[in-house]
Amino acid sequence: MGIEFKISNQYLRSNRKKGFVSFISGVSIVGLVLGVMTLITVLSVMNGFHKELRDRVLGAISHSYITEYGGTVKNWQTLQAKIDQHPSVVSTSPYIQKYALLNTGFGSQGISVRGIEIELEKKISVLLKKMKSGNATLNKSNILIGVGLANKLGVIVGDKVTLITPQVSSNILGIQPRFKRFTISGIFDAGVAEYDNNLTFIQLHQAQLLYSMKDRVSGIRLKVDNLFNAKKITNEVVNNLGSGQYYGIDWMQQKANFLQALNLEKQMIGIILSLIIAVAAFNVVSMMVMVVTDKKADIAILRTIGMTPNRIVKLFFYQGVTIGIIGIIVGTIFGVALAFNIESVISGIESLLGFQFFPADVFYISRFPSEIHLSDIITVAIGAFVLVVLASIYPAKRAGKLQISEVLNHE
Repeated sequence: MGIEFKISNQYLRSNRKKGFVSFISGVSIVGLVLGVMTLITVLSVMNGFHKELRDRVLGAISHSYITEYGGTVKNWQTLQAKIDQHPSVVSTSPYIQKYALLNTGFGSQGISVRGIEIELEKKISVLLKKMKSGNATLNKSNILIGVGLANKLGVIVGDKVTLITPQVSSNILGIQPRFKRFTISGIFDAGVAEYDNNLTFIQLHQAQLLYSMKDRVSGIRLKVDNLFNAKKITNEVVNNLGSGQYYGIDWMQQKANFLQALNLEKQMIGIILSLIIAVAAFNVVSMMVMVVTDKKADIAILRTIGMTPNRIVKLFFYQGVTIGIIGIIVGTIFGVALAFNIESVISGIESLLGFQFFPADVFYISRFPSEIHLSDIITVAIGAFVLVVLASIYPAKRAGKLQISEVLNHE
């Protein structure tokens, strides 16, 4: 870089004494700072929301499940014991997943019924640790329901409900659907409408009786030591079983559309907010054009003492890039700091304004979680730097094409 870099830095310092040029330079830097800071903060908040949603969804569906072709698993105890032998499987739980009609004195609702062994299920999912009222206990006459379903049907802990299944039984009255009377022992809060409004839990043995499954189950749910490696671990477990009659589905496959929607949302927001950085970066163009105009006499002098046009281009290119780097570094520092403290900042703003942005009685997530990803910071910084480099090329080339004779005549 040599002398060109030293002169460009001298111009940056001297511009502070030039009123309007200094103002434009400051605006360019501030624009980059705000753009980079905003994008890093928003992406971090979106990462936090995505993690919160992912954790809530995983609380209801587990990391993966293994079942048999045909939909039911025989000798599930033997299968569970084989699955537990894999070193990456933390815990397992048998389950039955079916549909039914839940009937109360206030109305009826179609629901998803999951038969479980309560103590094993607690090791798989945190859902049963999020009880809004009552206790997460099950016996042959108890049922657990979601808070949304309880509100819809107007029931509380201790109320009686009737579970009507699609299975039929024959008796002296003819063919009738199977049903059973249950007592609500607990109401859980999954934090996701899909499960709060539709999911219920009953004892595994009761589900086997109601759905005529004898000693069979729908499958085995797994919790693994690395949720992002769930697909690989599940495939390894299935391969170890060896018979070819089993298959596994991990959480990413179960919620593929949901995850794709989250990722697409993040990408679109990132692209839209990148326009802020683009505008700030191309402010560098107008600022550098003004600097070149202001420094015409200096350029002519440098040319007369032997500096080539290419070196003049480098000089002003370095100046534009330096301004960009300063803005990107400061913006990154402020963005990371704001992302780390976003919840306290939002709380302060809510206290000043006197209202909540996300009221707990309206939104499932009422806070601003934040999770900073190094990859996002690097992507934003590199993207902003590329835009600054592109924006600095034109003014620098313009400076290199100035004719010495024309400048000296005007001076």
